[in-house]
Amino acid sequence: MSEGRIFHICERTAWDAAERSGAYQGSADDRADGFIHFSTAAQVVASAAKHRAGQDGLVLLTVDAKRLGAALRWEPSRGGELFPHLYGALPVAAVLAVQDLPLGPDGGHAFPPLD
Repeated sequence: MSEGRIFHICERTAWDAAERSGAYQGSADDRADGFIHFSTAAQVVASAAKHRAGQDGLVLLTVDAKRLGAALRWEPSRGGELFPHLYGALPVAAVLAVQDLPLGPDGGHAFPPLD
């Protein structure tokens, strides 16, 4: 499977550290699972609601999937749906955009346009 852009949500402080080092190593959950979790545009809002509900101080990373090479694998997850997983660190150079992901008045995350 091939998507041009994929998305990852992380804490702003973790991303700031990644920018200084040149690579993002993933969250504690990512590292425990052995890969960095990503979502497509169609999946990322539901992923945020399931895994990041109520968390503030987050950013949305838009990533060029083509820059990740063979370390990016599409694997079944929720209900057999394929999700992108990165087996290795995310190079800062592969990130196309970093946007704040604030909580909206309803307590859910307020996403920018994903198209």
